[in-house]
Amino acid sequence: MTLSELQKIIECGETSKVQFKQEFTSQKQIASEMIAFANSKGGIIIFGVKDKTGIVTGLSAKEVQQVSIDLGNAATEQVRPAIYLTTEIIEIKKKSYVLIAHINEGVNKPYKDLNGIMWVKQAADKRKLTENSEILSLFQDSQMYKPETAAVPGTSIKDFETTYINEFFQKVYEKDKEDFGKPLKNILTSLCAMRESGEATQAGLLFFGRNPQKYLKTFKIKAVAFYGNDIGDTEYQDSRDIEGTIPFMYKEALAFLKANLKHKQKGQSFNSTGILEISEIALEEILQNALVHMDLLQPSSIKVLVFKNRVEIINPGSLCNGLTIDAVKMGVSSSRNPTIANLCSKILVYRGLGSGIIRASKECPNIEFINQPDVSQFKVIIWRTDDKPTINGIATGKTDDKPTINGITAEKTDDKPTINDIEAMIVDFLKQNGTSTSKAIANHIGKKITQTKTYLQRLKEVNIVDFNGENKNRTYSLKK
Repeated sequence: MTLSELQKIIECGETSKVQFKQEFTSQKQIASEMIAFANSKGGIIIFGVKDKTGIVTGLSAKEVQQVSIDLGNAATEQVRPAIYLTTEIIEIKKKSYVLIAHINEGVNKPYKDLNGIMWVKQAADKRKLTENSEILSLFQDSQMYKPETAAVPGTSIKDFETTYINEFFQKVYEKDKEDFGKPLKNILTSLCAMRESGEATQAGLLFFGRNPQKYLKTFKIKAVAFYGNDIGDTEYQDSRDIEGTIPFMYKEALAFLKANLKHKQKGQSFNSTGILEISEIALEEILQNALVHMDLLQPSSIKVLVFKNRVEIINPGSLCNGLTIDAVKMGVSSSRNPTIANLCSKILVYRGLGSGIIRASKECPNIEFINQPDVSQFKVIIWRTDDKPTINGIATGKTDDKPTINGITAEKTDDKPTINDIEAMIVDFLKQNGTSTSKAIANHIGKKITQTKTYLQRLKEVNIVDFNGENKNRTYSLKK
């Protein structure tokens, strides 16, 4: 890092990936900062800069040496498992330095201190991890826990549909299940569709279950076709909750898209149905990716939204294992659900080689990929027109030539923050229901109350939402 790069980072202040420390405080305290970075997306701690204010105080050469020693001890003696970090030193003026500790996102999550406390980043600060689902998510990130092969309590072999199993074996092996000469339980166990206990796995239900949503209530596709370009529109031309197995949902969602998109005549005869305005290959690839890579720990459904100027396919769960948009565009892949991916590769057109995004991009140059780890989702936008008005990655309608989100005008100026999809859902909910509680809002957006309150606080800061009352009796409404 150059001195100029360092100065720019300091000028921007502390963030979820940058922390300032005037000096090394204690091994226990610094260890908690490193744990928060390792359990999140990684980051840097800059020593020799005042917390909050960003005033550069610097360190002497002797202080740099001592901080380096203390950092190494904290990373190995105060953290379980140990954290590996790198450091660099930059001279800011003669004989005055800052030391930068680089902590990567950990591969052995969750990391904890000697008291067993897990820390994660919360914007520029950190917080203790207490929710079981969030802890499981860290295990999932490190590949130590896979929800897809977890047993679903209360299930048994009676929850499997024999027809689906036979169809699978006929397509893959050209045999019936009876031809293998093994009990059905053994066959399903070998496919990771059933546990030795006799309970179905999540993957098993999602491919061979009679009624998967009986147990996996949020694993569905919510499909809506709007007349306009605003997700807050109260009128729509088509709406469906698509439930069933993954092959069934894939087929039905594709049919929904075909029914609500235009077919264009491009040299075909008059009686031809024409060519779909958006490449069917691209739609197949994006739908399959959404179903294969959905985060089973997120209490939310896949959304297939058709607007006048675009199609959005929103997948619960941001890119996993450190993947970036640039990486997936190059064909790099990392499967969150390898069992589901393996089954899909056998009976859908899914190939599982990381080539789906490449094919979709070739078929549709007018396609955008948006990774949103702050709200745990991955969004794909395919534009139906060349008109792409956006605010913070969200396509918008127009009111008097000013972009809007759910009817709220958002000026395009540097001092007017924008809102994300989840916040837009909250605004829409309050617009329709008036004053409401955080619990009701959390249920609507499918998030925990603590997360919901964070979104509400931000909406208050941008002057969209009012807080009414205090603490437990607090309610929320749109600002008048």
